[in-house]
This record gives sequence, C-alpha cells and structure tokens, in this order.
Amino acid sequence: MPLNSPTAVPLIGSLKTLLLRGLLAGLIAGLLAASVGYFIGEPKVDAAIAIEEAGTAAHSHDAESAAPEGHSHGDEEEPLVSRTGQKAGQFLALGLAGLALGAIFASVAHFARRHSTLSGPKLALGIGLGGWAAIVAVPFFKYPANPPAVGDPATINERTLLWVAAVLLGLVAVGASGYVYKLLRDQLSTVRLIGGLATFVLVTAVGYIVLPGINEVKADFPAALLWQFRASSLAETATLWACLALGFAALTEFATRSSTPVRESIATAG
Repeated sequence: MPLNSPTAVPLIGSLKTLLLRGLLAGLIAGLLAASVGYFIGEPKVDAAIAIEEAGTAAHSHDAESAAPEGHSHGDEEEPLVSRTGQKAGQFLALGLAGLALGAIFASVAHFARRHSTLSGPKLALGIGLGGWAAIVAVPFFKYPANPPAVGDPATINERTLLWVAAVLLGLVAVGASGYVYKLLRDQLSTVRLIGGLATFVLVTAVGYIVLPGINEVKADFPAALLWQFRASSLAETATLWACLALGFAALTEFATRSSTPVRESIATAG
C-alpha cells in the first residue's frame, strides 16, 4: 500500500516531530528499564559482589598470615560511588540512554518511512524488533552479560572490542534479512518471512563461528546466580526496546487519529 494512500497510517510529522516523539518514548522506556534493573537485576549484582568480597577477604587473610610480623597491607580502597549511589544512578544513566536511543530511533524511522509501505505503528514495531535483535540479541547469545565477580580485568578491552564486533554482526544480519525480504516482494508473505529469517540465522551463525569465544566464569561461581543475572540483564534491555517501540508506535497512532478530523475537514471543504 503506498504511503500516500488515504487508508495508510504514515509516520505523521516532520523530523523534528519524530525526534520529540522518540525522546519522550525513549525517556519513558529508559526509566521503566531502570525499574526492572533496580528490582530484578540489582539483587543479583549484590549477591555477586558478596561472593567477590568474600573471595577477596579470604585472599587478604591468607596474605596477611604469610606476611612478616608487623607488616600491614593497609585498608581496602572505598569505591568512588557507593552501591546506593550506583542503584539510584542507573535511573539517570538509563534515562539519558533512553533519550539518545529515542533520537536514533526517530531518525531511523524518518529514513525508513521513505522506503516502506508499512503503517506508522507497524514500522515502529519493526524497527524496535530489528534494533533489539541486532544490538541486544545477537551480541548477548554470543557474549552473555556477566556479574561483577566474573571476568578478568586484564581482558576488558578485548571483550569490549568483541562485543562491538558482535553488534556489527547483528546489524549486518538484520540488514541482510531486510534486503532479502524486500527482494522477495513478489512472493507470498510466508515465503518472504522465511527468506528473511533464514538469512538472519545464516549470517548470525557464520559470524558466531568466526568470532572467538570467551569463557572467564570461575568453576566455583554459582551457576544459578550466573544465569539469573543474565536473565535479568536480558529482561532489562528487552524492556528498554519493547517500551521504546511500543511508546513510539502509540504516539504515532495517537498523532494519526488526532490529525484525521483535520484531513477530513480539508477534504470536505475541497
């Protein structure tokens, strides 16, 4: 259905309007994601920190026992930001991240509406699903999030670069699947969907094989806590993207319905 069809539901508004819509949806999404992180994720972080501190304390005790008499290792350094500050700060951090992501989301929607026949809400939901798949799902299932007690500080730069590579892989996979879906425009909808999904899985699988694996989880770290932390991390990012896409779609539909009487009155007068 062409975008100028009277029954289509386009992304109403200029780029400025879309940006404002994206900023509002992104802010709400960021705060909701922070709430999920606060109530679900933070208890798992506290548990992981407790395990790390217990191991550090045991190591320090052994070192003190082996040290010459009268020698002191000094007090442990206090963190720059307390745990209470970190927990409260994630609302600010994710709120700002939501604003930035909302602006990017709106810019992508502004570009995509010129090349898509989807209605405004459906286009917003499609962008949200594609963004989540590329930036969250593909990197997560290759390099899942780990709690504070897991990971060698000496490899943090390498792990960061590999995560960026996984994000790029996700973007390529989503882009390739979208291209194949569009290439099969003359085929049945199910054939187009299967072709797009097959392309996504194929590109992702090849990328997973090429990218090296990372396993720095200690053998004695509780497996249940590890996967609970990873599940809470996935829930937090899924909340961010789902609320952003749904919020943007809802605001688009509201703007469309609000402008419908105006368009009808103009058509009647004409």
